[in-house]
Amino acid sequence: MPYFLCRLATDDGRLLAEPFLASSREECRKHFEAGGYHVLAVKRDWRRANFFLRTLDQKIRDRDFILFNQDLMALLKAGYPVLRSVEIITSRVKSIPLKEVLLKVQDNIRSGKTISEAFAPYESRFSTVYTASLMAGEQSGNLAGSLGRYVTYARSISQTKSRIKSALIYPSVLMVFSFALLLILLNFILPRFSLFYSEVKAELPGISKLLMSFALRVRQSMVVVGPLCVLAVIVLYLMRNKESVRLTIDRLKLKVPLAKTVWLESGVSLFCRTFSLLLGAGINLLTSLEISTKAIPNRFLVSKLAPVPGEIKNGQGLSDSLLKAGFFPALTIDMIRIGETSANLEGMMAEVSDTFDERVKARVDTFVSLIEPVIIIFMGIVIALMLLSVYLPIFNIIKVAR
Repeated sequence: MPYFLCRLATDDGRLLAEPFLASSREECRKHFEAGGYHVLAVKRDWRRANFFLRTLDQKIRDRDFILFNQDLMALLKAGYPVLRSVEIITSRVKSIPLKEVLLKVQDNIRSGKTISEAFAPYESRFSTVYTASLMAGEQSGNLAGSLGRYVTYARSISQTKSRIKSALIYPSVLMVFSFALLLILLNFILPRFSLFYSEVKAELPGISKLLMSFALRVRQSMVVVGPLCVLAVIVLYLMRNKESVRLTIDRLKLKVPLAKTVWLESGVSLFCRTFSLLLGAGINLLTSLEISTKAIPNRFLVSKLAPVPGEIKNGQGLSDSLLKAGFFPALTIDMIRIGETSANLEGMMAEVSDTFDERVKARVDTFVSLIEPVIIIFMGIVIALMLLSVYLPIFNIIKVAR
């Protein structure tokens, strides 16, 4: 969606030039005329047409979308109509990807669609959970209340993601720098010392011979291994959206030691929290189950839940059907069964999600506290061996010279 530069005049005679993001010149004109301005000219603002950055910044951030829904909920509670509320918020939105979607949503609402129908074409940018929450709010006549539950849900999910990402940043950076240092030592420093020792015909210790030989082999293999790694990354990037590839990758994720438990428990937590939100919004059990299953990020776990709706239609309980999926922990099944018998399934699902959120947080913190000293010790040992392999021959040369 392009930017337009609009030349405006006010009632007191002032001239203004304002940029505005819109789908057409006519939309710019209507926007400023509604604000009491006299529109003199509207032309495309090519200075803001940064195509490279636009292609990189198409993702709508969780924080921006949560703030939009908080503002929308507040305006609806204050008695504003839906269309006017969306227009007011859109005029203040800074995120270009979000603003583009909201402008299209406005057009859909003006054409007579409900807000859930207006957002439905953009489920891939948000989620099915959001449109389901909007639909439930419209049907119950309490759209603001439904948005409030969704904001609480989205904030909890966003905090969990941010907690995991922030916890993994430091060890990830440490590992990258460690391997970069290792490659520099093996490819540039050790081969130079090896050439120097061969010229002075010095007798190398065993550790020096071993590491020098290893460094030379690594340097020679980089000519083949480097392009192969780049090619593998390109192939995976191009095939990342194929269902079979994503299913295989997600299955392999669940076999990685330590990490598999975090992926499994975070998937269970997200499923249960989404289920609780949708039940609380008044959506029936089968529809809630279908949408909650799509909320799980691991495709392999999603495939395990495929038979569950059919089993429930045949008369089985939710807890028994989920037990057959084979990956829900016993604690989850027990709590869901209690929720079914006590007619408090929504509350129990929320309890399960809170429990597993805390377990995931504890596991991530434990993993980070363990991996940091392991990486530091490993790199200390590697660097110590390299220093010994470099300096031991120098000491031998000095002794021979004396």
